[in-house]
Amino acid sequence: MSNSVQEATAMTDTDAIRDSLDGAVIAVAGAAGPAGRATLKRLAEAGATVVGADADAERLAEAVDEARYAHGGATVIGDTVDLLDLGATREWAGRVEKDFGRIDGLVHLVGGWRGSKSFAETDLADWDLLEKLLIRTVQHTSLAFQEGLGRSDRGRYLLISAAGASKPTAGNAAYSASKAAAEAWTLALGDAFRKAGGDAGPRQAAAILVVKALVHDAMRAERPNAKFAGFTDVKELADAIADVWNKPAAEVNGTRLWLAE
Repeated sequence: MSNSVQEATAMTDTDAIRDSLDGAVIAVAGAAGPAGRATLKRLAEAGATVVGADADAERLAEAVDEARYAHGGATVIGDTVDLLDLGATREWAGRVEKDFGRIDGLVHLVGGWRGSKSFAETDLADWDLLEKLLIRTVQHTSLAFQEGLGRSDRGRYLLISAAGASKPTAGNAAYSASKAAAEAWTLALGDAFRKAGGDAGPRQAAAILVVKALVHDAMRAERPNAKFAGFTDVKELADAIADVWNKPAAEVNGTRLWLAE
């Protein structure tokens, strides 16, 4: 494909995403990390109003400022929210919908990792931590945002997961099990959307984007000789997240969208 054709295709794809997200209101949980920052910028570029949440107020403010600077005129705001508190998460969801009149998406990027050298060396304290970060936050955001997403004609709940959830390794028992539980919970939300749609099919969607692992510029700078084989760049993840709104709800609801081999 020639460079001119590639550029034209890229422009067409960007325009399509802008059309599907123009005027949308999307919340991003775990917005202060590298994936969150890339997602804030990509959604803002596509014309959405973006509301990021994180427990780290300082890093969240930096991420919001970065997205605003990258796309002048975009509405990007940050809320410091404890997603381990269901009441606080519900208040956040209600505030977003009240302030902007709608809620069209929740992108769940809250992460964390703990592992061991072998299965026998697994520390169950790792499970205690990961259960909170990777499962409890998914439970809270999905319960808090379900009704609001159900009022949208393009509601999407997106979980970012890892290939290890489907093929756990001995040293990643706690992490893989946590991710698998979060996926199951998200698919249950998708079934709720399916049932709400009745014979006409779902109008909203809950879907899972699966990566092997994520990589960003700072990681490459720290390890210039590393190949990061099979890793997904956070910018590519952000593109894939935005592209979900280009697909019909019935096509993506209750599915795993693989970005990894």
